[in-house]
Amino acid sequence: MSRTDAPPLPEPLRVPVADSHTHLDMQDGTVEEGLARAAAVNVTAVVQVGCDVKGSRWAAETAAAHPSVHAAVALHPNEAPRIVHGDPEGTARQGAREPGGKAALDEALAEIDALAALGHVRAVGETGLDFFRTGPEGVAAQEESFRAHIEIAKRHGKALVIHDREAHADVLRVLADAGAPERTVFHCYSGDAEMARICAAAGYFMSFAGNVTFKNAQPLRDALAVVPAELVLVETDAPFLTPAPYRGRPNAPYLVPVTLRAMAEVRGTDEDSLAAAVYDNTARAFDF
Repeated sequence: MSRTDAPPLPEPLRVPVADSHTHLDMQDGTVEEGLARAAAVNVTAVVQVGCDVKGSRWAAETAAAHPSVHAAVALHPNEAPRIVHGDPEGTARQGAREPGGKAALDEALAEIDALAALGHVRAVGETGLDFFRTGPEGVAAQEESFRAHIEIAKRHGKALVIHDREAHADVLRVLADAGAPERTVFHCYSGDAEMARICAAAGYFMSFAGNVTFKNAQPLRDALAVVPAELVLVETDAPFLTPAPYRGRPNAPYLVPVTLRAMAEVRGTDEDSLAAAVYDNTARAFDF
């Protein structure tokens, strides 16, 4: 079996569940094929997440065409510095770019604002801070973009989807300072149990991805164990973060059951009740 081969379909869940964060535009096959495979294992809804203007437009169009797809639109935290300072290496899918400055960022944010007004767009995200890929020179652009997304989400009454990588304290600081929207989701939750308690006290949803199954992820499992039942979500972040035992192979929404079953074990609950809670939480978080 090649590491590039798609993992097999897991045993279907008995209770429907939703994938709270996926990137169908980065996965192999058609949207229809991906949704059919997901439905075959009882993953009946997905949140398609945009990371730049083009991807956000695609997310909105795909959600308009498919009732089981809900869109989130945003500039990824790594996208904001690329817009402002340029991307001579072409690290993103758009290839090499010249610096656009604040005017280009404002223009991109205006486009996200317009998309966020659409009915089938359920969330603004993924936005936040990422100090893993972006150095100190990009932090100001990231924070400006993050604050703008918070304002857009609140103005349109949409959920906010947070990308937080090696930036926990700063993400929490900006949310507290700007005032988080009523529905805020930490995608691919990466904090510890102490941070999970802080997020729970603020009413933030926490979404767990396939990395909760990784051997070295005990702090993540400790966090999952303390999240209140009404704030837990599951996601694939596909094609990334494929759960064990398929780590390194392509991820897709149909693999949610693998992660959900591992989560049920960590929480000491049965998969049916966890799936039911997660579906209800996702529908509440994204208002579908």
